[in-house]
Amino acid sequence: MIRVPFNDGWEFRPRVNPFAELGGVPAPYQPVTLPHDAMIGQQRTAADGPAAREGAAAAYFPGGAFEYRKVFAVPAGYRGKRVFVEFEGVYRDAMVYVNGGYAGQRPYGYSLFRIDAGRFLRFGADNEVRVEARAHRDSRWYTGAGIYRDAWLLSGGLVRIGPDGVRVTTPDIDPERAVVEVATKVENDSVTIRTAVLATELRDPAGTVVAADSARVSVLPGEPATVRQRLYVRSPQLWGPDSPARYTANVTLTGDDIETEAEAVTFGIRSLQLDPDRGLRINGQTVKLRGACVHHDNGVLGAAAHPRAEERRVEILREAGFNAIRMSHYPMSRAMLDACDRLGVLVMDQAFDVWTAAKSDFDYSLDFVQWWERDIEAMVAKDVNHPSVILYSIGNEIPEAGSPAGAAWGRKLSEKVRSLDGTRFVTNAVNGMLAVLGDLAAMRARASEGAGVNTQMAEAGDAMNAISASDLVTRRTAESFSVLDVAGLNYAEARYALDRELFPNRVIVGSETFPTRIDGTWQLVKQYSHVLGDFTWTGWDYLGEAGIGRPEYAAADGRRPDFAAPFPYLLAGCGDIDITGYRRPASYYREIVFGLRGRPYLAVQRPENHGRTFAGSPWAWSDSIASWTWPGSEGEPVTVEVYSDADEVELLVNGRSLGRGKAGRDHRFRAEFETVYEPGELTAIAYAGGVETGRDLLRSAAGPVLLRAEADRQVITADGTALAYVALTLTDPAGTCWTGSDRPVRVEVSGQGVLLGFGSASPSTEERFDATERRTYDGRALAVLRPTSPGKIRLTASAAGCQPAETVVTAE
Repeated sequence: MIRVPFNDGWEFRPRVNPFAELGGVPAPYQPVTLPHDAMIGQQRTAADGPAAREGAAAAYFPGGAFEYRKVFAVPAGYRGKRVFVEFEGVYRDAMVYVNGGYAGQRPYGYSLFRIDAGRFLRFGADNEVRVEARAHRDSRWYTGAGIYRDAWLLSGGLVRIGPDGVRVTTPDIDPERAVVEVATKVENDSVTIRTAVLATELRDPAGTVVAADSARVSVLPGEPATVRQRLYVRSPQLWGPDSPARYTANVTLTGDDIETEAEAVTFGIRSLQLDPDRGLRINGQTVKLRGACVHHDNGVLGAAAHPRAEERRVEILREAGFNAIRMSHYPMSRAMLDACDRLGVLVMDQAFDVWTAAKSDFDYSLDFVQWWERDIEAMVAKDVNHPSVILYSIGNEIPEAGSPAGAAWGRKLSEKVRSLDGTRFVTNAVNGMLAVLGDLAAMRARASEGAGVNTQMAEAGDAMNAISASDLVTRRTAESFSVLDVAGLNYAEARYALDRELFPNRVIVGSETFPTRIDGTWQLVKQYSHVLGDFTWTGWDYLGEAGIGRPEYAAADGRRPDFAAPFPYLLAGCGDIDITGYRRPASYYREIVFGLRGRPYLAVQRPENHGRTFAGSPWAWSDSIASWTWPGSEGEPVTVEVYSDADEVELLVNGRSLGRGKAGRDHRFRAEFETVYEPGELTAIAYAGGVETGRDLLRSAAGPVLLRAEADRQVITADGTALAYVALTLTDPAGTCWTGSDRPVRVEVSGQGVLLGFGSASPSTEERFDATERRTYDGRALAVLRPTSPGKIRLTASAAGCQPAETVVTAE
């Protein structure tokens, strides 16, 4: 089918009760371009009492009902064709109307779906499509709302290649040749049998035709036919994390009185193997998964899934040492899958966060029983040609997993996935503690099982591990794990060695782990062949679950802080990378633990909290940043952290040695030094066997504060998919960031583009992402530009005490 973008020309407003509107002034529509997040522009509000926990989950953004409309012309020549509108994602409870008539709906906010528009259209005239969406107390994180992913208009003849109708697999590969099987679904909505010719060409990464085939296909009315072609590629270039070679299958349908149809599918030639002795093998080579869990929001853009925003996140995660992403806890966008294919990043795509047991008042559990099959089908159809996808996850922390009924549901979902795609592996991210939540009181009372738990319950991480390793969890989850290819364990590394003995055929992945424990969990991943890898919570910070990873300190009376942070907290605070794409100290620590960085790394704890007792959650890193600029703290005590895989590290302040400290694996890859702050240079030197192996340097900012504006790309496309990310940084003349001189920055955008989002990584603020003025955080802010047409886009930034900064981006 012909596919054209359907993102322009939309209007949006909060949904209005039509009866209430009769008695007042109609609420105005605002023009928008998709993808669009309807929630990110709402006013955040504080919440008290029990509502505070719900408010923190959504970053204190209110829910609501929203409506979109678009007027579009349909040519007279479309009469007799099939016409669909495709939405890659509408959050949530989408209702779609064409020219006032109900055309379709989709309760789940993360599934791609299509509506058949042809029966409602006026040909040779303007038509209107209207979409309603609702979001209200239905999630444990910030979801956004509205049409937050791309939309498309599809048109084709009565005899055509169906949407998502081309599937490519590579069942047999050796160095001399690869078998490529192309299965194409041909549909016939006419009233007679039709015969056509289906021609397929395979092109290598350079665009050269390397295989071709054609076949006749006769299609009965209303009965799709599958054309299965086996083609042979000589000396195939394999897709893998280090060499993501991508081929293209071009499929063309022709015939008498049949409108020519053409589809192009990108795919990779690669093999997957799995066993407990060699783990996961890709093209015969064992690969350990250095994984990041990520939520779907794009920081200052909210939930809007712009292709460049999705691509940029994958690029930065890969540069930080991750080779795998677990989309949490819903199916990944097409745009992010495309980026993972191109960059060689592996994907665990997840279907659901809930099945039949609710986690929020109005969540998907209300629709699961009626819709789960269609949503599984949508996920697999979206993923099947993407070589980056290696695992389908049927759920996350499903409470039912510890019951016979839950195990039955797990079997049903697993078999459904396998019936649709038998080339990948199936997992389920199980939290053992949640699976036996109703039995915890009994566990405490039972000395044989509960004594060890009682002594550990004060610390969430130890509690989860202790419970997950209990005999009760072993028994209760055995069937749920048995239906899977890979057992997903959330916060349960205590089972890694245990399950090697109890379940010798069980293959495990650490589907969600504490970032503060990566040194220990990664050693287990390397030690045990049946453990495929580790996925940290999280690789990228996100909106909502406000404050779960914030650095907190014990109160004077010994009380621990609440799990949820109060308003105006905005961010979870647990990402290796902040919402602007800047790497935090935890990211460099992880890179060292992974064995990917030989140099040490310096981080300094904020002086204002020196001496206080840290009481953060297991998701919370120390309150440290890579800065030696602390104006006003001269002569004050400060703690310096040095991360290194070397035996020991030496710390120097302005050339003066403070001695050496043990580091490396036996000391959790870190050393801490106590000193006082004095401006100048802070240097860390790493030694192995007494020989220097690397050093890191922090320099204090000095002199006037300058404002710099730097775009990630000077030239971008004007096709509606590109964005320009402009980093705004306060520095000294030498380029050192002035982390201690934050101030408001105002931006103005002129030319052929608009300001799409503007903000910082401040975890607690009442500022808005749609404003033109934001305060820097640790000397940094980020502006995102979207082109509106070919030409130049000029951004001018100003701040008190600084000369204006300017950058120009060309869209072409």
